[in-house]
Amino acid sequence: MRIAIASDHAAVDLKASLCEYLMELGHEVADLGPATADRVDYPDYGYLLASVVADGTADYGVALCGSGIGISIAVNRNPAVRCALVSEPLSAALAREHNDANCIAMGARLTGIDMAKACLDAFLSTEFGGGRHAGRVDKLSNPPA
Repeated sequence: MRIAIASDHAAVDLKASLCEYLMELGHEVADLGPATADRVDYPDYGYLLASVVADGTADYGVALCGSGIGISIAVNRNPAVRCALVSEPLSAALAREHNDANCIAMGARLTGIDMAKACLDAFLSTEFGGGRHAGRVDKLSNPPA
């Protein structure tokens, strides 16, 4: 799979560890930055991540910041992207199964590396369930005027 990953300064170390982990699993990984822990604004990286998922350059996205909240809000501004903030594997799996999430967000100050890997494993190994969920997911990208 092609996976893009982006963070803010608070999550640079977690991002580096997850990039390595994903590559070890055989995924093609695009690290969208930042490269250092110098202060940056998470919306810039969230918007960039959303754009590469929305245009199909990446199959899935991983968004990281201190809490995961801010960057997930930025990613979700793109109507073609559904980013779920998760902290454990069940919510990561349900985000895929019920919501067809194409991005996952986590907080580096709240989620340790082993839990983050477990969340990624659950997210990437779960298929969208379709069925009764499909109409609801369509509404997420097509809100009423």
